[in-house]
Amino acid sequence: MAHRVTGVLIFFFLFVHVLDTALVRVSPEAYDKVVATYKTPIVALLEYGLVAAILFHALNGLRVIAVDFWIKGARYQKQMLWTVVAVWVVLMLGAIYPVLGHAARELFGS
Repeated sequence: MAHRVTGVLIFFFLFVHVLDTALVRVSPEAYDKVVATYKTPIVALLEYGLVAAILFHALNGLRVIAVDFWIKGARYQKQMLWTVVAVWVVLMLGAIYPVLGHAARELFGS
């Protein structure tokens, strides 16, 4: 279920991203306003969520491939899921500063 939810969230992001990028041809001023909103701490949290969704979707996609194409995949799918979750948590902890560092400095100062 989480794989499907993250897939839909990523699709929604890509849809919005194409629309806001296309805005530059319609109104460069409006595009600049939209891009300025992307530099807010709230959007930084949304970016962190996007990183979480993409990373989980990618790692779980590798697990799904292993379950489908590895002869013992179905037998080990639960262990592979917990491995995916563990790797995801470690990588997400590592992504906190690079993704949220700017927002923290914005909110709390240097």
